[in-house]
Amino acid sequence: MPTAPPLVPELSLRLARDARGIFESADNHVDGGLGARPYWAFAWPGGQALARYLLDNPTIVTGKTVLDIGSGSALGAIAAMKSGAASALAADIDPLADTAAALNADLNGVALTTTRNDLLAAPITWDLILIGDLVYEPDLKLRVGAFLQAARERGTYVIYGDRTTARRPDVDLDLLAEYEAPLTPPLVDDFIERARVWQLRRM
Repeated sequence: MPTAPPLVPELSLRLARDARGIFESADNHVDGGLGARPYWAFAWPGGQALARYLLDNPTIVTGKTVLDIGSGSALGAIAAMKSGAASALAADIDPLADTAAALNADLNGVALTTTRNDLLAAPITWDLILIGDLVYEPDLKLRVGAFLQAARERGTYVIYGDRTTARRPDVDLDLLAEYEAPLTPPLVDDFIERARVWQLRRM
């Protein structure tokens, strides 16, 4: 059954029903690899905050080409299309996330494209880049940091969302907004984390 994330009730996503159970199921049915980490089955706090900010400030995305990198459920890309983006590309190297993105886009009545290519080293050609809750491993802190620096040098507008407890790349970010955003579905009962939305500081 579709779920409306608490911070963005206007949108619906196909999410895990049992937060712990889906990880156990993935361990039993997927022989390692990305599929054993079903991050796409959650509405993470940073992603919810990013989507909330876009929906509340549609002028920053209207008419723009958008990349949602490490898209997971594609919540950011969907919010961008709902806010009037010209196009949105949901990029996630997990093949199950790619499928989830397409299903969630259809559920919300928007058209977006998806890719399983790793775009952290790709040429930057979009007007706006969204990154939410992507720095969950130490090596990603370095890779995302390098990607953000490249975007900054190109003058590309980047909006970045994460949990207050998350790792953050070593680049200059300006705080745009802060929200209470519970992980959905929760891994810990009655725990509501704060999430922040940042703008990459331009040169």
